[in-house]
Amino acid sequence: MKIRRPYVLAAIALFATEIAIALFVHDRLIRPHIGDSLAVILLYLALRAVTPLRVLPATALALGIAFVIEFGQLFGLIGALGLSDNIAARFLLGAGFDPIDFIAYAAGALVVLAVERWRWPEGLPDRGQTQP
Repeated sequence: MKIRRPYVLAAIALFATEIAIALFVHDRLIRPHIGDSLAVILLYLALRAVTPLRVLPATALALGIAFVIEFGQLFGLIGALGLSDNIAARFLLGAGFDPIDFIAYAAGALVVLAVERWRWPEGLPDRGQTQP
Protein backbone atom coordinates (compact mmCIF):
# COMPACT_ATOMS: atom_id res chain seq x y z
CA MET A 1 0.00 0.00 0.00
CA LYS A 2 1.38 3.35 -1.04
CA ILE A 3 0.63 6.28 1.25
CA ARG A 4 0.03 9.55 -0.56
CA ARG A 5 1.52 12.14 1.78
CA PRO A 6 -0.22 15.25 0.34
CA TYR A 7 -3.61 13.63 0.88
CA VAL A 8 -2.64 12.55 4.42
CA LEU A 9 -1.59 16.08 5.33
CA ALA A 10 -4.71 17.61 3.79
CA ALA A 11 -6.90 15.06 5.61
CA ILE A 12 -5.25 15.84 8.95
CA ALA A 13 -5.71 19.59 8.42
CA LEU A 14 -9.33 19.15 7.41
CA PHE A 15 -10.01 16.80 10.33
CA ALA A 16 -8.66 19.46 12.70
CA THR A 17 -10.93 21.99 11.00
CA GLU A 18 -13.94 19.69 11.43
CA ILE A 19 -13.15 19.26 15.13
CA ALA A 20 -12.84 23.03 15.56
CA ILE A 21 -16.19 23.53 13.83
CA ALA A 22 -17.82 20.89 16.04
CA LEU A 23 -16.42 22.43 19.22
CA PHE A 24 -16.63 26.14 18.56
CA VAL A 25 -19.19 26.89 15.84
CA HIS A 26 -22.83 26.79 16.85
CA ASP A 27 -24.76 28.28 13.98
CA ARG A 28 -27.29 27.16 11.39
CA LEU A 29 -25.06 27.18 8.30
CA ILE A 30 -21.40 26.36 8.87
CA ARG A 31 -21.69 23.57 11.40
CA PRO A 32 -24.61 21.66 9.92
CA HIS A 33 -24.13 22.21 6.19
CA ILE A 34 -20.59 23.39 5.43
CA GLY A 35 -19.38 20.83 7.95
CA ASP A 36 -21.22 18.09 6.05
CA SER A 37 -19.67 19.21 2.78
CA LEU A 38 -16.26 19.13 4.42
CA ALA A 39 -16.97 15.64 5.76
CA VAL A 40 -17.26 14.27 2.22
CA ILE A 41 -14.03 16.02 1.28
CA LEU A 42 -12.36 14.54 4.36
CA LEU A 43 -13.55 11.05 3.45
CA TYR A 44 -12.24 11.55 -0.08
CA LEU A 45 -8.84 12.73 1.18
CA ALA A 46 -8.58 9.77 3.55
CA LEU A 47 -9.49 7.32 0.79
CA ARG A 48 -6.98 8.85 -1.61
CA ALA A 49 -4.32 8.83 1.12
CA VAL A 50 -4.43 5.10 1.78
CA THR A 51 -6.04 3.38 -1.20
CA PRO A 52 -5.16 3.14 -4.88
CA LEU A 53 -8.59 4.52 -5.78
CA ARG A 54 -8.59 7.16 -8.47
CA VAL A 55 -10.49 10.45 -8.32
CA LEU A 56 -13.94 9.39 -9.53
CA PRO A 57 -14.19 6.09 -7.61
CA ALA A 58 -12.87 7.72 -4.42
CA THR A 59 -15.34 10.59 -4.78
CA ALA A 60 -18.22 8.20 -5.41
CA LEU A 61 -17.26 6.05 -2.43
CA ALA A 62 -16.93 9.08 -0.12
CA LEU A 63 -20.33 10.32 -1.25
CA GLY A 64 -21.82 6.84 -0.84
CA ILE A 65 -20.46 6.54 2.70
CA ALA A 66 -21.95 9.93 3.59
CA PHE A 67 -25.32 8.90 2.16
CA VAL A 68 -25.28 5.59 4.08
CA ILE A 69 -24.47 7.42 7.31
CA GLU A 70 -27.31 9.90 6.67
CA PHE A 71 -29.76 7.06 6.04
CA GLY A 72 -28.46 5.49 9.25
CA GLN A 73 -29.48 8.68 11.02
CA LEU A 74 -32.94 8.44 9.47
CA PHE A 75 -33.40 4.92 10.82
CA GLY A 76 -31.84 5.59 14.24
CA LEU A 77 -28.75 3.46 13.72
CA ILE A 78 -26.75 5.11 16.49
CA GLY A 79 -29.47 4.27 19.02
CA ALA A 80 -29.86 0.74 17.69
CA LEU A 81 -26.13 0.24 18.19
CA GLY A 82 -26.41 1.52 21.76
CA LEU A 83 -24.10 4.45 21.01
CA SER A 84 -26.44 7.37 21.70
CA ASP A 85 -24.30 8.54 24.63
CA ASN A 86 -20.97 8.00 22.87
CA ILE A 87 -19.55 11.40 21.87
CA ALA A 88 -17.16 9.94 19.29
CA ALA A 89 -19.94 7.92 17.65
CA ARG A 90 -22.23 10.94 17.59
CA PHE A 91 -19.42 13.00 16.02
CA LEU A 92 -18.66 10.39 13.36
CA LEU A 93 -22.16 9.13 12.63
CA GLY A 94 -24.21 12.21 13.44
CA ALA A 95 -27.30 12.34 15.56
CA GLY A 96 -30.14 13.61 13.42
CA PHE A 97 -31.44 13.14 9.92
CA ASP A 98 -31.79 16.18 7.66
CA PRO A 99 -32.56 15.66 3.97
CA ILE A 100 -30.73 18.92 3.19
CA ASP A 101 -27.54 17.10 4.19
CA PHE A 102 -27.68 15.16 0.92
CA ILE A 103 -27.27 18.46 -0.92
CA ALA A 104 -24.34 19.39 1.33
CA TYR A 105 -22.70 16.02 0.65
CA ALA A 106 -23.16 16.44 -3.09
CA ALA A 107 -21.68 19.94 -2.87
CA GLY A 108 -18.63 18.49 -1.12
CA ALA A 109 -18.23 15.91 -3.88
CA LEU A 110 -18.49 18.64 -6.51
CA VAL A 111 -15.78 20.63 -4.71
CA VAL A 112 -13.53 17.56 -4.81
CA LEU A 113 -14.08 17.12 -8.53
CA ALA A 114 -13.56 20.83 -9.21
CA VAL A 115 -10.30 20.95 -7.24
CA GLU A 116 -8.98 17.79 -8.87
CA ARG A 117 -9.94 19.18 -12.28
CA TRP A 118 -8.09 22.40 -11.44
CA ARG A 119 -5.06 20.35 -10.39
CA TRP A 120 -5.17 18.47 -13.69
CA PRO A 121 -6.24 21.10 -16.27
CA GLU A 122 -5.23 18.86 -19.17
CA GLY A 123 -7.50 16.12 -17.84
CA LEU A 124 -7.04 13.41 -15.28
CA PRO A 125 -4.16 11.04 -16.03
CA ASP A 126 -4.81 7.84 -17.94
CA ARG A 127 -4.64 4.54 -16.11
CA GLY A 128 -0.98 4.06 -17.01
CA GLN A 129 0.10 7.39 -15.57
CA THR A 130 0.64 8.11 -11.93
CA GLN A 131 -1.62 10.45 -10.09
CA PRO A 132 -0.50 12.03 -6.83
